[in-house]
Amino acid sequence: MKLLRNIFRILVGVVFIFSGFVKGVDPLGTVYRMDDYFLAFNVAWAMPLSLFLTYLLVALEFTIGISLLFNLLIKKTAWLLLPMMTFFTILTFFDAVYNMVPDCGCFGDAVKMTNLQTFLKNVVLMAMVVPIFIWRKKYRSALPVLLDFALVLATFIVFTGMSIYCVRHLPLIDFMGWKVGNRVNQAASLPVKFYVTYKNRTTGEEKEFVAPNYPWNDSLWLSQWTFKSQRVVDPNKNQGLMLRIEDATGADYTASVLENPDYQFILVAYNLAGTNPDGFRRLLPLYKKAIADGFSFICLTNSLPEEIKKFKFAHGTAFDYYNSDDVVLKTMVRANPGLILLKNGTVIAKWNALDVPAYEEVKGFHMK
Repeated sequence: MKLLRNIFRILVGVVFIFSGFVKGVDPLGTVYRMDDYFLAFNVAWAMPLSLFLTYLLVALEFTIGISLLFNLLIKKTAWLLLPMMTFFTILTFFDAVYNMVPDCGCFGDAVKMTNLQTFLKNVVLMAMVVPIFIWRKKYRSALPVLLDFALVLATFIVFTGMSIYCVRHLPLIDFMGWKVGNRVNQAASLPVKFYVTYKNRTTGEEKEFVAPNYPWNDSLWLSQWTFKSQRVVDPNKNQGLMLRIEDATGADYTASVLENPDYQFILVAYNLAGTNPDGFRRLLPLYKKAIADGFSFICLTNSLPEEIKKFKFAHGTAFDYYNSDDVVLKTMVRANPGLILLKNGTVIAKWNALDVPAYEEVKGFHMK
């Protein structure tokens, strides 16, 4: 029984640590999911609380995981663990039945799961969480209570600080399709390759072939070799969501951006009304020097033409504005505004607009 108690404790702890970590390094992704839930439940008035609740939720989730994994204060932790799992199990049940939010984001953007898969995952966890709660008094830490408390509190504080850093700058780990190094030009899609492995019935030798380049129609060969496994290599799996860029008249400007073989700067501000004006002002020197060197510099937003006109007048920005879907813009860069350096459909670099270095540094380090 002691072995089973520890297995449950460790398994649930690892899941909570992973879940909290992948959301904590990309807090804005969780904020967007939380906003979706508030809209689904007709409580849009709570959306301003999304960031604070995200900090609290992911830090609490990660801290509970650490507590379980290292056997710290489990008697007290269990009183947080059971209500939290009960709430999310019920929530994901309604998601699985009614599909209120297409993606609950239980593992952030690191691991995508359907609503049904998420609910079933929570059911399995509940099957371990309930016994942990029942056995909570049987867990004994090897450390003094005060040290346990200090470690748990330090975990919560440090993790919260990391999440705040990721919001003020950019995620420490980018799980998005628009991460640095990825090709986001959908027009340049490459063929998917299927690899099959066959094993010799007599010698045990294994050979891998690129389908269909193997003697699949040779009955003699098939009598000597048996199928073992298959793997798929999709060179396009890291491409970003399909981006459509439109000018003020609705004309499609996408190809001129994604197929541009030269370096170009894309300023992303999905919502001009909620953007940080300081980010725009800090970018103006870089914008002027980039244009002088002949490089493209545009801004993508989901704001209405009237809002764009008002914003340009208020902040003296001369670069061109284009419209795109806000969901896609949020996946491009976790900042409002954020800057992306693109070349021939490949993401070269990206920054929170407040962290963009001088143009000379960008040119010397990234534009070679």
